[in-house]
Amino acid sequence: MVTQARPASHIPWEISHESDELRRAGLKATAPRLKILRILAGRERAHLAAEEVYQRLHDDGEDIGLATVYRVLTQFAEAGIVIRHNFDSDRAVFELNSGIHHDHLVCVDCGKVEEFKDRVIERRQVDVAAVSGYELQSHSLILYGRCPDCARVARRGDQSA
Repeated sequence: MVTQARPASHIPWEISHESDELRRAGLKATAPRLKILRILAGRERAHLAAEEVYQRLHDDGEDIGLATVYRVLTQFAEAGIVIRHNFDSDRAVFELNSGIHHDHLVCVDCGKVEEFKDRVIERRQVDVAAVSGYELQSHSLILYGRCPDCARVARRGDQSA
């Protein structure tokens, strides 16, 4: 059964005590870390590049440099607070680690990322590994295509040619 793909902003994960989350991960609760964590956990949660996190901080009037954003995101990834993805070769994006496994759909035109879960696909991956004698430890599935908006634009462009 395929679960409908959902934008990342609909992932149910709340941070009620940000500093506790950081301490559990072995990190001090500094102001830059807390602010970056709040952006990642915000209402519009998405898969954000470091530059996008920096821009949101800047838009909020925060004086946190891009180098600090990179450093904090790397620390968060090492601590398991965020997951780092390289959906395309030229930049990494980060998402808050909800602890719930999911796979991704990525638009090749606009870069939009949606998450989905599918029990049949999950089971099949375990079966494929087992046939080769593997005990599956983890996996990542990324499907690349055009989102509905970009597909509509592409179809319109094909019709006018």
